[in-house]
Amino acid sequence: MNPGDYMKREHSLMKPYTGMIMSIPLWDFGGSTMVTDKYVRLTPDHQSRRGSLWNQVPCFVRDWEMHVHFKVHGLGSSLFGDGFAVWYVKDRMQLGPVFGNKDNFVGLAIFFDTYSNHNGPHNHQHPYVSAMVNNGSLTYDHDRDGTHTQLAGCHAQFRNKDHETHAAIRY
Repeated sequence: MNPGDYMKREHSLMKPYTGMIMSIPLWDFGGSTMVTDKYVRLTPDHQSRRGSLWNQVPCFVRDWEMHVHFKVHGLGSSLFGDGFAVWYVKDRMQLGPVFGNKDNFVGLAIFFDTYSNHNGPHNHQHPYVSAMVNNGSLTYDHDRDGTHTQLAGCHAQFRNKDHETHAAIRY
């Protein structure tokens, strides 16, 4: 952080994660999400699971930066879930087909895509991190891994590492 920067507590999530009775103050979670004092697990290592974690407080700050520390792991050697996303959107907790959220969203999504859904030649490897900004008119194309609506993306090897992966998101 720069000397002039500051952290907004209402948008921060730090260990220990649990509050009273398996809750996290100012955060909602759903689906298969499990909260402990040491970690938040969005989904277990099983097929067709969804989990979510959403901040309850709207963010009206301009020019913000977010730091995300995460681990993606499981027993599989080649097949994993589709991945996860960090959402900065107008409508929160809208269950849907795009990494757990609704399609045609309004806002920013950062996708951490762990599985190639693309049939045929591909221009990148997986895992793949990409960004998409949407005004509600664009549809995320799973069959093309969102490459036609992405702002940019890159390959990042973050599956089954012994350490956390760190991502910095600036908007």
